[in-house]
Amino acid sequence: MVKTDEEILILFKSTNKSELAFGMLLDKYHQKLYWHIRRIVISHDDADDISQNTWIKIWENLNSFKGESKFYTWIYRIATNEAFTFLNKKKMHVDIDQPSMELAEKLTAANYFNGNTAELKLQQAILTLPEKQRIVFNMKYYENIKYEEMSEILETSVGALKASYHHAVKKIEEFIQKN
Repeated sequence: MVKTDEEILILFKSTNKSELAFGMLLDKYHQKLYWHIRRIVISHDDADDISQNTWIKIWENLNSFKGESKFYTWIYRIATNEAFTFLNKKKMHVDIDQPSMELAEKLTAANYFNGNTAELKLQQAILTLPEKQRIVFNMKYYENIKYEEMSEILETSVGALKASYHHAVKKIEEFIQKN
C-alpha cells in the first residue's frame, strides 16, 4: 500500500525504520526530481550527479523538516537549489537576453534524447528562455505544479510566476513560428 508523505515521515522518525522510509521516499520521488533537475541542466550525467547530491541533502536534513510546507515542495526546493548551484559553478548561467548555446548543443548531442522533431523544437525554444522563465515553464508545463506550490519552491510571488509563464509561452510561440 502506498503511504502518504506524512506516514512515511513518521516512519522515518521511528526507531530502526529510517532507511525503509527513505527508500519509500526515493521510490516515490526519484523520477520526478531527476526530470525536474534534468530540465534545468539538460545533461543526463549532470542531472544524475545533482540528483544524488539532492538525495544526500534530503537524507541529512530530513529530521529538520518541520512540515511548514508540503514535503514535495521542500524536496523540490532542495533539488532546484542544487541545480542552480551547479549551473553557477559551471558558469552556464543563461543570460536574460541570450539563449544558452552550450545547453542547446548538449540537448542535440545527448544519446538520451529520443523525442520527435516537434519535441526537439520545443526543447530548443525552451532553451532560448531566460533561466527563471525556463524553470517556471518546465514546472508548469511538464510537472503541472500549481503556482502557489511553485512560489514556495522558488521563493517568488505567484504574480511574478504567472507573468514569467505568460512571457515564456509568448517567446516559445515566437521561436516556433520563426523556425
